[in-house]
Amino acid sequence: MESYNLTQGNILKNLIRFSLPYLLSCFLQTFYGLADLFITGRFNGADAITAVSVGSQVTHMLTVIIVGLAMGATVAISRAVGEQNQDRAIKIIGNTVLLFSGFALMLTVILLFSINGILTVLCVPEAALSETRNYITICFLGIPFITAYNILSSIYRGLGDTKHPMYFVMISGMINILLDCLFIGFFQMKASGAALATVIAQAISVMLASVYMPRTIHVRISPAAFRIDKKIMAQILRIGVPISAQDGLIQISFLIITTIANRRGVEIAAAVGIVEKVIGFLFLVPSAMLSAVSTICAQNIGAKQYDRSRKTLFAAMKISVGFGILFTILCQFCSPQILKLFIKDDPKVIFFGVQYLRIYVFDCIFAGIHFCFSGYFCACEKPIFSFIHNILSIVVVRIPVAYLGSILWPATLYPMGLASPLGSILSAIICVAAYRMMERGKAGF
Repeated sequence: MESYNLTQGNILKNLIRFSLPYLLSCFLQTFYGLADLFITGRFNGADAITAVSVGSQVTHMLTVIIVGLAMGATVAISRAVGEQNQDRAIKIIGNTVLLFSGFALMLTVILLFSINGILTVLCVPEAALSETRNYITICFLGIPFITAYNILSSIYRGLGDTKHPMYFVMISGMINILLDCLFIGFFQMKASGAALATVIAQAISVMLASVYMPRTIHVRISPAAFRIDKKIMAQILRIGVPISAQDGLIQISFLIITTIANRRGVEIAAAVGIVEKVIGFLFLVPSAMLSAVSTICAQNIGAKQYDRSRKTLFAAMKISVGFGILFTILCQFCSPQILKLFIKDDPKVIFFGVQYLRIYVFDCIFAGIHFCFSGYFCACEKPIFSFIHNILSIVVVRIPVAYLGSILWPATLYPMGLASPLGSILSAIICVAAYRMMERGKAGF
């Protein structure tokens, strides 16, 4: 089996070597949504824009839940690689495929029967209701492809390889943009065209990854690897479920905030939707650091190099916070220009979007801290710490502040934008406290 040894060499170099391809992969995946929104905005009005922005938030929530579950497989494989236990790594790969195949089918059926309820809960504006229904229906039919791609990527990352997933996404990303232009621009399919382009692009990613994986890991995975191993599945779920739950609840909090915005009219709904897309793009750096920390630290913990794991954590944190500061400064000066990329001739949407982005972007700084800690806690197989800080952030800060901001200051989006940065500050404080507790030996590896 071909794997990448992340227990030796320069720590910063390993971080960059692992995180840069992953960052580019995430950029291309995020670019799916940005391209959908950009092209939709060029050919359609606020109704289609709202449909794509709201619908893509729903599908993004599902994706992060899947990615969170898959993190259990990544960490388990990384630990086996660090222990130099090839047989166990192969068994984990086989059980991962079994586990998530069933999960994808079950999730698809449940979601298709829940479309009306989802639209009602989100309070989608009447003008955008039909387009939103079309968008999420097509995306729900593509859940098996979304699941398959993220599971295959988790296996690659567990082996320390982020380059091959980047290549697959790069190809499908270009196809996605071409299909957007064809379906939205030429055929005038509006939000349905955006969804169809995304699903087809994901299917191509899965096909490429499936074809090339046997060649890239250089090992024959026998039928025995696909026998159910309860201990391995328990390990995957023990790590993945808390991460998936926290990520799902975070996305639910974003959807609640979107619902609050939707109640204030289609212009504010469109503005919030666009800014959420932009912030999702800016969060690629802390997300890449989270993945890098979880994988690199898991390998080092498997090899019992605990001090090297800690150094990796703080190196990643410096990178992430530095980029957060840079993004925050840029958005204070460039917010109008950024918003104008996604909406044509609608000064109200731009006006509210600038307000929301300028304050929301501060979240990138503090998220850089708690994202890296979350990756470290996962590597230590203690994702409960990450779950706790995220839940408290949502319940105590994010949702209450967003709601009160919309009620007390209905003429501006600045208070709503403040909810996420304040939530991340609380998360960072809790993470530091949990890390110190681990260092004192009260919750060891």
